[in-house]
Amino acid sequence: MAYSLLCYVYPAAGAGDVCCARLLSLTQAATDVARRQGDPMQSTTQSTAGRRLMSFDALKLSASGECLTGEVDAADLPRVADRLATNAGAARLAWRLMGIRDGQGRPALTLTLAGSVPLVCQRCLQPFAAIVDQSTDLLLARSEAELAGMDAEEIEVVLATQRLDALTLVEDELLLSLPFSPRHPDSECAASPMVAGHESSQNRSSPFGQLGELKKTTR
Repeated sequence: MAYSLLCYVYPAAGAGDVCCARLLSLTQAATDVARRQGDPMQSTTQSTAGRRLMSFDALKLSASGECLTGEVDAADLPRVADRLATNAGAARLAWRLMGIRDGQGRPALTLTLAGSVPLVCQRCLQPFAAIVDQSTDLLLARSEAELAGMDAEEIEVVLATQRLDALTLVEDELLLSLPFSPRHPDSECAASPMVAGHESSQNRSSPFGQLGELKKTTR
């Protein structure tokens, strides 16, 4: 089961100011506070497919400039789990959803992922920790017509006419960020030409060295 926290962040007084944050566990108490304050993260205790839904009002989050943060084990995300190396340890990811406006004043979210996930190198077939460091802006469409117009601009758009699930957005973004053919860095992969060539040169004897040894034995 993924372990997640809701971070309710009050909007900064000005650009560059540090926001004050208050962590709330996903309990009934958090839901009661959300209902009183109009928190965009209201009603976050539903469960489906073995994990908790974290629904929120994306348009309200964008308008307020607040953010939601949490942590999830990537192995608990159904569409990601079969892409991960088995028995390779935890796949903890920190995520953040920040409400913003784009350069044209349109509502949007900035989704940030940070952590690492275990993948299988397609060159040496050994597991390795792939670094995840991703930040993406998602425009929010307020209608189907607006969604169609934004799609034509070839930008990432989310239909926000209903409440969204934070972990579904995290899962979508993680899937897009994973490499199609994961590989170790060349300097760390036993099957890479760089490492194989280095080992070969170390194991291969120099003909001049062999000649020197022959002279020593014939004296």
